[in-house]
Amino acid sequence: MTRGRRSVADHRAAVVAVLAATGLDPAAPAGLGVEELPVALTSLARDPHRWRDRILAADVVAAASLPLFDNAQMDGYAVRAADLTAAAADAPAALDVLPATVAGEPGALLRTGQAVPIMTGAPMPAGADAVVPIEEADPPWFGDHARVRMAASVPPGRFVRRAGSDVAAGDLLLRAGSALTPAALGVLAAAGALAVSVRRRPRVLLIVTGHEVRQPGETLAPGQIHDANSFSLGLALADAGAEIIVAPCESDDPVRLRAILDATLPGADLLVTVGGVSAGAREVVRDLLAPLGVWFGAVAMQPGGPQGLGTVSTGAGEIPVICFPGNPVSCLVSFEVFLRPLLAALATGGSSAAVERPRAQLPLAEALESPRGLHQVRRGIVDADGRVRAVGGASSHLLHAYARSTVLIHLPAEVERLAVGDDVETWRIDGCR
Repeated sequence: MTRGRRSVADHRAAVVAVLAATGLDPAAPAGLGVEELPVALTSLARDPHRWRDRILAADVVAAASLPLFDNAQMDGYAVRAADLTAAAADAPAALDVLPATVAGEPGALLRTGQAVPIMTGAPMPAGADAVVPIEEADPPWFGDHARVRMAASVPPGRFVRRAGSDVAAGDLLLRAGSALTPAALGVLAAAGALAVSVRRRPRVLLIVTGHEVRQPGETLAPGQIHDANSFSLGLALADAGAEIIVAPCESDDPVRLRAILDATLPGADLLVTVGGVSAGAREVVRDLLAPLGVWFGAVAMQPGGPQGLGTVSTGAGEIPVICFPGNPVSCLVSFEVFLRPLLAALATGGSSAAVERPRAQLPLAEALESPRGLHQVRRGIVDADGRVRAVGGASSHLLHAYARSTVLIHLPAEVERLAVGDDVETWRIDGCR
C-alpha cells in the first residue's frame, strides 16, 4: 500500500462496517422494514421500477384456487366421455350441438348426447368432463351445423384444466424471501391479491456539489460545467435497487450544504455525496462533515483516491455517509468498488458476492502500465477473440471512454506492468447480469 493510503480492501471493509453499524447490514436486509405494493395495473404502468427486483417480506397464502374453475385447454367440443365410449372410425358417435361457450361466460348444462363448442379458457359446462379438439371432430370447424360426429373415445379429463390444479385455496402461494418475479406478480394478480408485502428498499440521498456545476439546459458561464454525476450515479444507484432522492448543491458554501442536508436528509437511510472531498481549498463536503467526525483520506486506488466515510446525526439517529470524488469516472469507479454490491444485497436480499458484477480473468490485447502501490481501474472492451483492450487513458475525466466500455479492468496495487497475453480481472459493466 502507498504510504498514508488505505488499501482498497480495507476501505471496502470500513464501508461494510459503517453500514452495518447504522442498520444497513447486507447480511440482514430485512432490517430496513417492509412496505405494501398495490397489485394494481395503474400503479405498475406508472412506475414499473417500483416492482423490479423486490423481495417478499411475508408468506402469501392463496385466497383462491388456480384455476378458479374447470376450463378448456384448447378449442373444441365439451362432451361427456361416456357418450363416446363406443365411438370408432367406422361407427362415429353423433352429438347434438348446443350454443358455444366462450371465455368469460358460464356454460349451459350438458346432457347425454350433446356437445358444446368451447374456446380455450372457457369454463366447462356442467355435465361435461372432456374436450375433443376441433380438428378431431367432423366437421373440423365451428359453424351452424346441428350435429357433430366423433370417431374415437376419450378419457374423462382429456384437455380439461381442473380447478386448483395449479394451486388450491389455502395453499402457500409464495414464500417470504423469494423474488417478486414477473411470474410471481402474475400469480398474485390471478389469485386476486390486492397488495403484497415486500422488503423496503434503501433510500439514498444523493448530493452532487460544486460551485461550477449547473443542470443540463442552463446556460453556462465561463468556468461552469453541466452536472453529469447526478445522472450517472443516480441511475447507478437506482439500478442497484435503491430509491433515490437527488438534491444538487451548486455551491462550495458549507452553510448552503447544511441547509440542503437539514431539508432532505430526514427519511433517508444513506447519504452519498459527490465532490468536495480532496485536500484543497473550498472542499465543501470535507469542510462541513470533517468537524462532525466523518473520516476523509486517500485510498490506494486510481481513479477514486480521495474518499470520505462516516455518519451524520439526524433526529432519527445516525445516518451513514459515503463521500465520493467529483470527477465522473472517479465517482462511478468508487461506486462500483465500494458501494454497489452492498446496496444490491440490501435491495434484493442476496449476499454481496451474489450480486457483484460478472467477473472473468481475460488476456490483455495490449500491454498496460500502472503506478506501483495503486490499484488501478481502467475501462475497456473485450474483442472478438476474448481479449481485453483499454478504452481511453487512465485519467478520471474520460467519461465518454467509460460510456463506450463494457468492462472494468483491475490492475493490482503490486503490479507496475502487464504484457500482452497476461490475464487481468475484469468486471462487466454493460448491463448484463
